[in-house]
Amino acid sequence: MAVAALAAVAAASVGSWAYARAGGTAGDIVRDLSVGVAYAGGGLTAWWHRPANRTGQLMVAEGISWFLGNLQGSGVPALFALGAWWEALNMAVLVHLVLSFPDGRIGSAAGRRLVGFSYAVVAVGGLLRAMTYDPAVVAVEATYLSCDDCGPNLLHVPALTDLFTPVDTGYRVLGWVLSIVLVVAIVRRWQQASVARRRALLPAWIAIVIASAFLLWDLLMLTLPTPPTGTFEDAVFLLSDVAQVAVPVAFLVGLLRMRLQRAEVGDLVIDLGSDPDEDRLRTVLGRVLGDPGLRLGLWREEQGGYVDGTGGSVRGEGPGRTRVDSSRGTPLAVLHHDPALDDDRELLEAVGAALRLALENVWLRTQAKEVTSRIVRAADAERGRLERDLHDGAQARLVFALMALRRVDKGLADHPDPSLRRSVGEAEQSLTLALEELRGIAHGIHPAVLTREGLGPALTALAQQAAVPVVVAAEPRRYDPVVESTAYFTVCEALANATKHARAKAVSVTARQSGDRLVVETVDDGVGGADTARGSGLRGLADRLAAVDGILHVDSPAGGGTRIRAELPCGS
Repeated sequence: MAVAALAAVAAASVGSWAYARAGGTAGDIVRDLSVGVAYAGGGLTAWWHRPANRTGQLMVAEGISWFLGNLQGSGVPALFALGAWWEALNMAVLVHLVLSFPDGRIGSAAGRRLVGFSYAVVAVGGLLRAMTYDPAVVAVEATYLSCDDCGPNLLHVPALTDLFTPVDTGYRVLGWVLSIVLVVAIVRRWQQASVARRRALLPAWIAIVIASAFLLWDLLMLTLPTPPTGTFEDAVFLLSDVAQVAVPVAFLVGLLRMRLQRAEVGDLVIDLGSDPDEDRLRTVLGRVLGDPGLRLGLWREEQGGYVDGTGGSVRGEGPGRTRVDSSRGTPLAVLHHDPALDDDRELLEAVGAALRLALENVWLRTQAKEVTSRIVRAADAERGRLERDLHDGAQARLVFALMALRRVDKGLADHPDPSLRRSVGEAEQSLTLALEELRGIAHGIHPAVLTREGLGPALTALAQQAAVPVVVAAEPRRYDPVVESTAYFTVCEALANATKHARAKAVSVTARQSGDRLVVETVDDGVGGADTARGSGLRGLADRLAAVDGILHVDSPAGGGTRIRAELPCGS
C-alpha cells in the first residue's frame, strides 16, 4: 500500500507539472488534481479499511492512470509516447471498477470479457493511435492538452500519419460502444438485483450516469459545426470535474457503509432485548443487514429442521444462507438472506455472533426458569408430604396419647391422692398445647384445607386466624397446586406485613381469574412505605413468583396503605 501511495503522489506531481507546461491554468490543474487525488485517496482509504476487497486497489489504479494523459505535455519524447498510448487507460480501469463493485470481483464471464476487451482496446487501439499521431502535423485537436510543441512522439511512424483521423475516430467509436455495453450490463445487474444489492450498486450507477452524460457531451462536440467555447465550455468542464470527483466519493461511501453496518452490530444485542420474539429478531437483523426480505429459521428439534415464523421450512444449506450454531456446536438458527451479502462474511459472522448470544441468552433464561420452577414444585410437594407426615404420624400419635391420658384421668376420679390427679391434668394440658402447636406448624408448612378444598376456603380460614379484620372475595375455582400454594403464601406474607409493619386496621383480599392469569390482591389501610428492595419477605416473595412465571406489583405510598398484587399463570 505504501508503494501505491508513493506512485499516486509521483503520478499527481509529474502529471500536474506536465499539465502546467502544456499551458494548463491554475484552475485546470486544481480540477484535474481533485479528480485524480479523490480516486487515489479514496482508494487508499478503502484499501486500508477493507484490505481483502480489491475495490480500493482499483480506485488507486484509476487515480494514477488519471494523470497518464498529462505526460504528453512533459516535452520528454518517451513520456509523451507513454501518455499518448495510455491516455484512455483510466476509462478501462473505470469499467473494471464499476463491474467489480462492491466486492472487488467480477461475478460473470461476460463481465470479465468486457473488462478484458476494454484493456485490449486501450493497449492495441491506443498503440495504433499513438503510432499515427504526430502533434506537429495533426491539425485537429487530438488531445485535451493545448500545445503544438509537446512532442516529438517516439512511437510515431511517419508513413502512418495520414491514418490518424480514421484510427482516432475508430478508437473513439469503440469507446462509445464500450460505454453503451457497460450501461446495458449495469442495467441488467440492477434489474436482477435484490434491494440490498441495489443499494450496494448505487455508486456504480452514479459513475455510469456521469460517464454517459459526458459521452453525450463528447458526441455533441464532434457533431456540432461550431463547438461551444468560452464561458459555456468552461462551465461544462467545471461540472465535469466536480461530478467526476463525486464518483470516487460515492464508491468510498458505498464501501464504508458496509463497514458501518458491521459497527451497528455492536448495538444489535441491545436492540434485540433480553427476551426477543421471532418477529423482532427478523426485523432487527433485516435492518442491520440491509435486507428487508430476510427469513429467519429457528431450529426445532421435534421437526429436525429450521422453521420460520409462519411455520415454513427453511433450508440450512445453499447460497444466501448462513447457519448459526450454539457454542456447544448444536444448531440454533439459519439466516436466509440476499446472496449479495455472502461477499461480506465479516458482517454475517458478526450478526451471527450477536444472534447466537441473544438465542443462547433466551435458552439460558428458559432453562433457569424451568429449573427454578422444578425446584419450587419439588419444594411445594415436599411441604405437602411433610404436612401429611405430621398429620398422619406425630399428630395422630399425640391425639392417641391425649385420649389415653383422658381415660387415665377418668380412672383416677376416686383416687385418694389429689396431687396425682393434678399431675395428670397438667400433662393433659401440655399435651393439648403441643398438639395445637403441631397443628399450627403443619398448617404453616402446607395447610390441609388448601389441598382438600382449594384457594378460596384456605384464604377464608387464614382470614379467621388473622389479628386484624380481613374480608375475602375469592372465586370458587381450583388451580394448579403450585399456583394455589404460591397465591396462598403471597397472601400470608401480605397479611404478616399488614399486621407487623403497616399497623393496618382492616385488610381486603381478592382472588380472581383474568384471562390466563390468576390475580390475587391484598389491600390494607396501614402506613404504607413497603419496599421489595428493603424487605426480605417481599423480595423472597417476588423471587418465588418469578420462579413460576408470575409477577409481583407493590404499590405502597407513605401514608397511603399498601396494595400487593400477584399475577400467576393459570391457563384459560
